[in-house]
Amino acid sequence: MTSEKREKLSAQIHEQWANWTKHMLSNLDESHIGNWKKQISTPYSDLSEEDKDKDRREADKIIEIIESEIKLQEIP
Repeated sequence: MTSEKREKLSAQIHEQWANWTKHMLSNLDESHIGNWKKQISTPYSDLSEEDKDKDRREADKIIEIIESEIKLQEIP
């Protein structure tokens, strides 16, 4: 898998996280809301490397699943 595909998937995971967090904000205390609102409005490309790495780790989990599925399909 290319680095470009990995980054694309990581961006998608960030988008999913942002949507989930938008929903959760209405159920959490105010101490978390300020930081999470900032992260929600930040595009993946503008995240810190630390936050990108979190999304990349999630992408790696999905890549592993996809690759294992492909390997299963190759077995006669």
